[in-house]
Amino acid sequence: MLHRMGIDNQQKEEEIMQTDIQQITKAVEEKSRYVKTLTDEIEKIMVGQHYLIERLLIGILANGHILVEGVPGLAKTTAVKTLAQAIAITFRRIQFTPDLLPADLMGTQIYLPKTGDFTVNKGPLFSNIILADEINRAPAKVQSALLEAMQERQITIGDETFKLEDPFLVMATQNPIEQEGTYPLPEAQLDRFMLKLRVSYPTKKEEKEIMQRIADRRSIDINPVTSPQEIVESRDLVDHIYIDDKLQDYIVDIVFATRDPKAYGIDVEEMIAYGASPRASIYLNQAAKAYAFLQGRGYVTPQDVKSIGLDVLRHRVLLTYEAEAEELTSDDIIMKIFDNVEVP
Repeated sequence: MLHRMGIDNQQKEEEIMQTDIQQITKAVEEKSRYVKTLTDEIEKIMVGQHYLIERLLIGILANGHILVEGVPGLAKTTAVKTLAQAIAITFRRIQFTPDLLPADLMGTQIYLPKTGDFTVNKGPLFSNIILADEINRAPAKVQSALLEAMQERQITIGDETFKLEDPFLVMATQNPIEQEGTYPLPEAQLDRFMLKLRVSYPTKKEEKEIMQRIADRRSIDINPVTSPQEIVESRDLVDHIYIDDKLQDYIVDIVFATRDPKAYGIDVEEMIAYGASPRASIYLNQAAKAYAFLQGRGYVTPQDVKSIGLDVLRHRVLLTYEAEAEELTSDDIIMKIFDNVEVP
C-alpha cells in the first residue's frame, strides 16, 4: 500500500514537472523569436562569423564576459559594435596600451575651484558593451581595474560607488601573434571570463564577399530590432530554463574529470597541470541554458553542454610541459574528456 502511494506521488511529481517544462518551453518559444531577427540584422554587416555572433548572444543572455583570441582583421570590433546598434545600447571601444591608467577606464574626480567641490567625470566603462581591445597590452593594475568592474558590476570613484548599466558585457581581445611588450592575463583573471573564443579566418567564399562589399563602399544601416529591457527579461527566463539533475551531475563530472582524469579512466593526467575551477561548473550551467534559449527550447540537452563546453573550459585547463612538448592544446584534452565522460 505504502509502496503504491510512493509510486503515485512520484508520477504526480513527474506530471507537474512535465507541465512546468512545457510552460517554460512555450515562454521561451515566444520570447526567443527576436533572436533570428537580431542575428539577421547583425549579418547585414557581418559575413560568416556565425559562431562569434552566437557566442556574443550567449554572453549577454548568461550575464558573462567573453575573451576572444584571433589575428587582426577578423571583424571582432565590427561584430560587437553591430550587436550594440541592433539592441539600441551604448558601446565603447578601449584600446589597451602600456601607458593606460585605471582612471582612463573608470573615470576620476575633478576639482571645481569656484565651488570647492569635486565632480565625477565618468570613464568609458560606463557603457553597456565594452570592447577591451588587446587587453594583454595594458599593465596588471589596469587589467585588474577592468576585471573588478566585470565581477562587481560597479565602480568606486573617490567616496562614491556607481552601479554599471544593465546589460553589461565586456568583450576583450588578445592577439595570439605579437607577444612582445604584452602582459599576459594571469590564470586567476582569465577565470573571470565566461567564454574564451578562438576566431578563425573566413572561407574563400566569405572572403570574396567581404572584399566585394568593401569595394562597393555601400553604407548599411543597422536598425534596433530589440531593446535592453527585452534582453534583461530574456535573461530572467534563461535562469528558469529546466536542467535535469542528471545533466547537472554530467557538468560536474566533466569539470571533475579535468582535475582527476584518472578517476574517469582518461589517460591524460600527466598532461594537465591544473584543472578547471568551480566557476567552470557555474558558467557551463549558465551558458548551456542560454544556448538552449537560442535554440528556442525551455530545457537543456547533453548536446547543449557539449556545444558550449569547449569555450567555457579551454582557458581553465592548464597544460604541463609534457603536453606542450607533444604539441597538444587544451582543446585536445577537453575533447578527450568529453569523448570519455558518460553522457546521461
